[in-house]
Amino acid sequence: MAEEEAPKTAPEEKPEAKAPQASAEQAAPADPFAVLGEKPADEKTIVRKPKNAKKGWKAVTFAKVYIQSSFNNTIVTITDDRGAALCWASAGGSGFKGTKKGTPFAAQMTAQKAAKRAVELGVKQVAVFVKGPGPGRETAIRALQNAGLQVISLKDVSPIPHNGCRAPKPRRV
Repeated sequence: MAEEEAPKTAPEEKPEAKAPQASAEQAAPADPFAVLGEKPADEKTIVRKPKNAKKGWKAVTFAKVYIQSSFNNTIVTITDDRGAALCWASAGGSGFKGTKKGTPFAAQMTAQKAAKRAVELGVKQVAVFVKGPGPGRETAIRALQNAGLQVISLKDVSPIPHNGCRAPKPRRV
């Protein structure tokens, strides 16, 4: 009762259409100096680094915190002493949408998120620069302190016009 099976063969492969290849004489030689017949005496190999290699941050203990608080959003940027951004967070990136981005609670959560990343990078002391009239100014500063950052200085850098552009008309509610 043993049935004999025919040996299995591989399915027939269809020949693929290939582009005509240039002959070896027409192709570029592997060695660019083969055409000249000689190599330079002091040939150096150049190794290129990838263009988008990530920068490794050194341990930063002091940083500057820029809090931009508007009526619609709050953005917290933490930079080193030269001004290169270490990390940042915004109310929209923290999960708030629409009018909720302009609330003090959204500013608090945004500052906590940025401060947590800064502490991971080794930041201990910060100088805070606040810009704008938004409702999240004070809560963002308190959130930085509660996250474990020592606030050394606090400065308001809001732009003040010296009778510049015309102010928007007041709302009639």
